[in-house]
Amino acid sequence: MLHPSIFPFLEELRENNNRDWFKDNKHKHDAARAHVLQFTQDLFERLSDENQLDGQKVFRVYRDVRFSKNKTPYKSHFGIGFHRIKPQFRGGYYLHLEPGASFFGAGFWGPNKDDLFRVRKEIEMDHEYFEKMSRAKTLTETWGTMKGDQLKTAPKGFDKEHPGINNLRFKQFIFTKEIPDELLFDAKFEQWMIDHFNTIRPFLNYMGDVLTSDLNGESIL
Repeated sequence: MLHPSIFPFLEELRENNNRDWFKDNKHKHDAARAHVLQFTQDLFERLSDENQLDGQKVFRVYRDVRFSKNKTPYKSHFGIGFHRIKPQFRGGYYLHLEPGASFFGAGFWGPNKDDLFRVRKEIEMDHEYFEKMSRAKTLTETWGTMKGDQLKTAPKGFDKEHPGINNLRFKQFIFTKEIPDELLFDAKFEQWMIDHFNTIRPFLNYMGDVLTSDLNGESIL
């Protein structure tokens, strides 16, 4: 389970997001981060085999403020990424730990140009099956509907009257689920994570099959 000291530290940091306070309280950050690292490792060991995970990462607290209007130097959350075994398994997972704003995310945040084109061609050829996979009952009951940035019109080279146009316009293919604070510190949270991994995995595996095959469905690995 997540250590109960994590959120009090993040709340303090949110109220005192400056370098002087952080320097004086860095020991609190280091202790909180150590708890998050252990929490992440425990989840990884429990979930890695069934979900084809080969790595995890706790992101640094320091913010890159060079191109941001928000100049506060530190993140007031912990971010955790879980990575699948590439190239055969695609997609990723992100766990966001923040008082009052925690969530779990899965899918494809920033597909490159070639991957996005390949997915769109799959939708163009068989939009009904894509709809079936992205709107499966167990998936949407657990996660809700697919999200992501979209174009305002059809992508270049695709018919704006195509019956799958609503999915062709997506630039990301993401599912997210909010997490109540109390659940994160409850023994039931591990099973909650298992359930969410289980229900998103068929969609990720389907997308992985698409991205590792050509337009004739032949493997390119």
